[in-house]
Amino acid sequence: MSRLVVARLIAAKDLRIERRSRVVTNQVLPFAAVTMVLFAFALDTSEVLERVAPGLVWLATMFSMLILVQRSFAIEADDGALDALRVAGVDPTAIFWGKAAALAVQLAVLEAVLLVAAVLLYGSEVPAAGVALLVATFVVATCGLACVGTLYGGLTAGFSGRETLLPLLVLPVVAPVLIGATRAVEAALGTGGMALSEGWPWIGLLAVFAVAFGVGGALAFGPLIEESS
Repeated sequence: MSRLVVARLIAAKDLRIERRSRVVTNQVLPFAAVTMVLFAFALDTSEVLERVAPGLVWLATMFSMLILVQRSFAIEADDGALDALRVAGVDPTAIFWGKAAALAVQLAVLEAVLLVAAVLLYGSEVPAAGVALLVATFVVATCGLACVGTLYGGLTAGFSGRETLLPLLVLPVVAPVLIGATRAVEAALGTGGMALSEGWPWIGLLAVFAVAFGVGGALAFGPLIEESS
């Protein structure tokens, strides 16, 4: 089978596991919602909340992503599925792209819910002129986060302390995504008087990040899971 077909099958497998277990629905989404509500209580000022809403959306997304990545690779490690795929000669690049695609789909659902929560809880408004920039930001940032999460999830899959090791490795790396996506969303929403045109350069940064970790992750995923097994 071609690499694309294998990647599609692996992505479908991960999404089928999620559909049956409902972890995103029953655990991740409530965790993200509680995080947003706690932010609202902590800041407790409408002007401040509206100003920092874009950053809070991405912070909640990144914290929730850690749960998704840990669970995805915990299943693979506990059942020996990752080793079985490797022994069967499945292309590691296809495994990487398949798992990254499944993670991107789950993150997209999560981000949509968090954006709605920000509008309802923080009083944010999405102007029509900023919709294209907003969509571009979410697409590119989601791809970058999915690639990073998959790469480091594979790296830590075989370690006993992966629950604490994964955040230590991932959070510093995704700092450019947090900064770039926050600034781009601020421009799309017009937060703090930012002009719409100020957001597009940040899309370039996010695109470079996504391409770098997409290509690098595809090349490094095989050797990394070999070392961690």
